[in-house]
Amino acid sequence: MLISNACLAQNGDFPSHKVDSIVKRIQLPVIPAYQINVLKLGAKGDSITDNKKVFDKAMALCKKNNGGTIMVPKGIYKINGPIHFVSNVNLKMEKGAKIKFSDNPKDYLPMVLTSWEGTMLYNYSPLIYASDCSNIAISGEGIIDGEGGNTWKTFKAKEGSGKNRSREMNHNNVPISERKFGEGYFLRPQMIQFLNCKNVLVENIRIENSPFWCLHLLKSQSITIRGISYKSLNHNNDGIDPEYAKDVLIENVNFDNGDDNVAIKSGRDHEGRANTATPSENIVIRNCNFKGLHGVVIGSEMSAGVQNVFVENCKTAGYLKRGIYLKTNADRGGYIKNIFVRNIQLNEVEDCIYITANYHGEGKGFQSDISNVYFSNITCNKATESGIVIQGFPDKKIKNIALKNIEIKEAKNALSNENAENVLMTDVFIGQRAGVPSAVSKH
Repeated sequence: MLISNACLAQNGDFPSHKVDSIVKRIQLPVIPAYQINVLKLGAKGDSITDNKKVFDKAMALCKKNNGGTIMVPKGIYKINGPIHFVSNVNLKMEKGAKIKFSDNPKDYLPMVLTSWEGTMLYNYSPLIYASDCSNIAISGEGIIDGEGGNTWKTFKAKEGSGKNRSREMNHNNVPISERKFGEGYFLRPQMIQFLNCKNVLVENIRIENSPFWCLHLLKSQSITIRGISYKSLNHNNDGIDPEYAKDVLIENVNFDNGDDNVAIKSGRDHEGRANTATPSENIVIRNCNFKGLHGVVIGSEMSAGVQNVFVENCKTAGYLKRGIYLKTNADRGGYIKNIFVRNIQLNEVEDCIYITANYHGEGKGFQSDISNVYFSNITCNKATESGIVIQGFPDKKIKNIALKNIEIKEAKNALSNENAENVLMTDVFIGQRAGVPSAVSKH
């Protein structure tokens, strides 16, 4: 193992063969031929009528037929409550179709098993929720609107006590069955969540106005997300959050989010560290356009570990605070390793590449291992703060970082590199490239 890591660190080559084998392993859902059109069941796309019962009935008919496709034609379909998937179903939205969810929190009760910022618990149902399903898809060119900008938005200021209670329960190992939240705790639900699912496809749809995280891939595997777009600018509107997720392909996505575009996680603190058998791993992100807070983030809730992440051929389409951001702190434990990033074009950012083991300066006792991180062929027009930041701990250094062919044309602070060992830089330019030295004295 040491030999291969040393070789990789020397050249930082992007292991395309590993990407190919992950992508080959991922299975697209197989959906039976049965089809049901929601209009045939009495749905009204008039933006006023509540279609909750119709969508529930469509799902029940699919279940009876061992799966099928639910067709949603052009129109605006109000749904007062969540859509709960069964296996072998494709929710297919035609161009001009929009599902508009209600923003009455009571509509998302009874509570379901979910997770909130890295802690498993019972809370409001995500707006689209699939638990223990296989072979499921959300497809077509329609829009899913989470109506997150009104009632749900007010929850942010009131979430503190619920958030703290969830973290105490995590730290004190309270049985998950006793972690009941919902009314009175103000923890917003995710827009779309897959829990314990496999062979999942989300393709070509547009996601708007989520209450909280947009697309949460929780304890799920064999997932393809492609061709989707966003306009979701509320609090904590992460685009895609793989958490304890395995074998994931994210490609050709146009992000426009109020928070991270892709945030790879694996549980928080004690609970995460108890789940080291299910790290987030084998995640491929390629050919995406980033716009929002950060492009690709790993952390900060990553206590079960994150490994084998491959990011390539992405660029910014608008403002981004940080390009690639690895963040953890001394409460988390776990590890981040075998991260490969290449062919990234950033325009103006605050920080281009940022790796920190001391996020917010928080925590103690559980420092994370960060190692084997390879960046190559990255360009950035301007970093208003820092070009490259690497921050480990004196007694827990970040190890084996390779930076190759990096050009940051302008940066307020070029490089901050502390408590890291075996950092290898090849053809790294921050600021104006130095020319050939002049031999003639100016004096």
